[in-house]
Amino acid sequence: MVHATGALPQFIPSPSISGFHLGPLLIHFYALGYIIGITLAVLITRRRWRAMGGDPDVVNDLALWVVPAGIIGGRIYFDVTTPQDIPHVWYGPLAVWSGGLGIWGGVALATLVGAWRLRRQGLTVGPFANAIAPALLVAQGVGRLGNYFNKELFGKPTTLPWALQVPPGYRPPGYELFATFQPTFLYELIWDLALAAFLVWLGHHAKIKNWSLFALYVAGYSAFRIFEEAVRIDSSEHFLGLRLNMYIAILGTVGGLAWFVLAQRRDNRESVIRALKPAPDTPAAAAVDEADPDDAGADSAGEKEPVAVAHDEPQTETESADEIKATTEQTEPSQ
Repeated sequence: MVHATGALPQFIPSPSISGFHLGPLLIHFYALGYIIGITLAVLITRRRWRAMGGDPDVVNDLALWVVPAGIIGGRIYFDVTTPQDIPHVWYGPLAVWSGGLGIWGGVALATLVGAWRLRRQGLTVGPFANAIAPALLVAQGVGRLGNYFNKELFGKPTTLPWALQVPPGYRPPGYELFATFQPTFLYELIWDLALAAFLVWLGHHAKIKNWSLFALYVAGYSAFRIFEEAVRIDSSEHFLGLRLNMYIAILGTVGGLAWFVLAQRRDNRESVIRALKPAPDTPAAAAVDEADPDDAGADSAGEKEPVAVAHDEPQTETESADEIKATTEQTEPSQ
C-alpha cells in the first residue's frame, strides 16, 4: 500500500519482534502482557475487596492459587480445542509462551480453585466474585496486547484505516494474497475495558446481589466473543459449520444472563466477607497464635470468634463497608 510522504499509515503495522533478551533470558511480550494484566487485576481486586469491608490480603493469598490454575486451565482448553496449533515438539502442549491460552478454560478452573480457597477460609464466595469481575476483564484486555506481538488473533481481511498488517508468514492458508486484517485482539481489548468500567459503575448505582456482577461478566464477555468468532479466520475445531468457540460463546451469553436474573431474584442472605480468625494453614494464623496465647484459652472456653457479616451487596461499596462495620460490632461477644 502506497502512502504519501509524512502521511499517517492506513493500517496498524505488525511489530518486528515478539520479545527481548534480559541477559540470558528471552522475555516474550505475550507473557509480559499477562503478567502486567494479572498485577493490575490483583491491585484492582484488593481495592474493591477492601471497599466492601474485606481483608485485602485475602486477594494475595488467592492469587497464589488462582493464577496457576488459570494458566493450567487455559492451556488445557487450548490443547483440547485446537490440537492442530500445538507446537510439534515434546514440550508443545506446555508452550504457553508461544501463545495459546483459552479464556474459558482458565476462568473455569480458576473459579473452582478460588471458590475452594475462599470457603476454606470461611468466606462467602459470591461477594468476592463481584469484586474480582471487573479486574478479570482488565487482565484479559491487557493480555490481548500479547496477541499483537505474536501476530495472532486477527479476523477477516479488511481495508479499514485501523486494519492490522500481517506478514506473509503469519497469514492463514487461503489468505496469502491479503495484507491487512481485522484487529480482533484490539476490539476485545476495548470491549473488555469498557465492560469493566460498566460493571464498576453498576456496582455503585444499583442493588447488586452475590454473584450478579460475575454473571454479567460471563454474559458480556461471551456476547462479544459471538461477534469475534464470526470474524476470526485462524484455525479452530468446527461443528455443524460453526467454530467450536461460537457454541461456547452462545452458551456463556445465555447462561450468564440467566444466572444474573436468578442471582438478583434470590432472597437476601448473610455473607461472611472478613473472618477475623485467619485460616489455619496461613502464616497469619501462626502469627496470631504466637502473639496472643490468651486467645486460644478464650476459644477453648467457648467464645465464638466474630466475623464480618453482611447481606447481599448493598447500593454502594461505601455503604457496604459501613454496614459490615456495624454488623461486626453487633456480633462481638460481651466482655
